[in-house]
Amino acid sequence: MATYHRETHVRASFEDVWEFHATTDGLEALTPSFLGLTVESVTGPDGEPDPEVLAAGSRIEMSMRPLGVAPQQRWTSVITHRERDGDTGSFRDEMVDGPFTEWEHTHRFRADGDGTVVSDTVRYEFPGGPAGRLVSPLGVVGFEPMFRYRHRRTRQLLED
Repeated sequence: MATYHRETHVRASFEDVWEFHATTDGLEALTPSFLGLTVESVTGPDGEPDPEVLAAGSRIEMSMRPLGVAPQQRWTSVITHRERDGDTGSFRDEMVDGPFTEWEHTHRFRADGDGTVVSDTVRYEFPGGPAGRLVSPLGVVGFEPMFRYRHRRTRQLLED
């Protein structure tokens, strides 16, 4: 699988950054509007609709319609891991249905002085078998502006 990674420092407390990324509100706030994201439903690990925190086992049903004109794409992610240990934490969402053959997004956070380091690592594979695997590394062309936006927006929303 191909891998994309981006890291940034946010001048906000670990607690604020961790809590912000624990909800679908954070997901919606960090997704560029041109992607046309709609969160259709969220179910907690116990089947509870709209849980306050996206705990391991939570399921997110979404759709996207890039630029408002592209075909609508459905996407289902499951939070497969969520762990916090003091001033570090991570969670992982995996696509179980959607446009990629594989998608595993690991979000990591660690306190760093007066702020927090936010790190995103995505392991992914485009559809199309061998041809998809061959061109998957080109995903950086689309991921870089999206994650640059996400990290800039995190700073805008959380920095004092």
